[in-house]
Amino acid sequence: MAGKRRRKLKSLVETVSNGNQIALGGKQDTGDLRPWSDLPAELLELILNELTLKENIRVSGVCKRWQSIAVSIRVVNQPPWIMYFPKFGDFHEFYDPLTRNTYSVQLPELCGSRVCYTKDGWLLLYRPRTHCLFFFNPFTRRLIKLPRFEMTYQIVAFSCAPTSPSCIVFTVKHISPTVVAISTCHPGALEWTTANYQNRLPFVSSIWNKLVFSNGLFYCLSLTGWLGVFDPKELTWNVLVVPPPRCPENFFAKNWWKGKFLAEYEGEIMVIYTCCSENPIIFKLHQENMVWEEVKNLDGITLFASFLSSHSRTNLPGVMRNSVYFSKVRFYGKRCISYSLRDQRYYPCKQCHDWGEQDPFESIWIEPPQDRSSFM
Repeated sequence: MAGKRRRKLKSLVETVSNGNQIALGGKQDTGDLRPWSDLPAELLELILNELTLKENIRVSGVCKRWQSIAVSIRVVNQPPWIMYFPKFGDFHEFYDPLTRNTYSVQLPELCGSRVCYTKDGWLLLYRPRTHCLFFFNPFTRRLIKLPRFEMTYQIVAFSCAPTSPSCIVFTVKHISPTVVAISTCHPGALEWTTANYQNRLPFVSSIWNKLVFSNGLFYCLSLTGWLGVFDPKELTWNVLVVPPPRCPENFFAKNWWKGKFLAEYEGEIMVIYTCCSENPIIFKLHQENMVWEEVKNLDGITLFASFLSSHSRTNLPGVMRNSVYFSKVRFYGKRCISYSLRDQRYYPCKQCHDWGEQDPFESIWIEPPQDRSSFM
């Protein structure tokens, strides 16, 4: 079926490129013929979403109107995949939200470890029994060790791929309401560097905090919604004087702290608040006025939210844009839960999820390999 559809679409592209016309309503009278350029935008989007990038570019040459629509849905980026971590065994599943395919891979290197963070296709993992932290690329099977470090109730993140000389690993630990301990390290180091920092404002650090690296800074969203910022070059820590985002009272029900996510896009810091009975609310930090502003439109950005790390993408298929995708799949692994800001609803229908019931170490978004043939 897919091959027949592809051939039909290719034929359509060739027909339009040759300047042919279409008869609307099944009539063949030349008086009822209208140019292909008058095809309704909604129908044109459905057709173009099925085309490859090369075919999309060809369609762009038909007319200015088609070029505008083709460029608006052109796919030049790929979404991250969901990686699942089994409670038993060493088979890990990867789910592609674009093709809705699932791939299973045996990774014995990860036995006895739990995932901490992911970025640039790399995992950061921790073995509680041995206090070992290490990077692992599940697509190349490369492993990079870090010095031993005992982690308790804290989270950890890194700035970029461990193969980069600028890679920094960061973690923050609660000491008291006014003091946190910040530890940093980098691949190749012999030990971790730890220092205590004073908080100007109460900052509660826990396993439910969220971390993201943006424009050279680590941002940490606390359990209660305050935002701490660490500068690894200047070695400074500051809790921003920005009151937490204001949400309706019903957002603070059972396990409310599990239902928030932190993401960034080109320096913009965004927080996603969810509630099992309400639509998500997204806030963006206005860094000049130091206030959280509610976001009604992501302007084509797609957010991929998971407990331990969240990602952002642009230039995805039109149907995926202006949405939040969550690391949860329904209908026997066929549909990823998402929320469309344009339609103001969840997909699949009525699939809002109580994140308080999900294991935070069960799944995470990860950037897939560029060459997927060797992996599959």
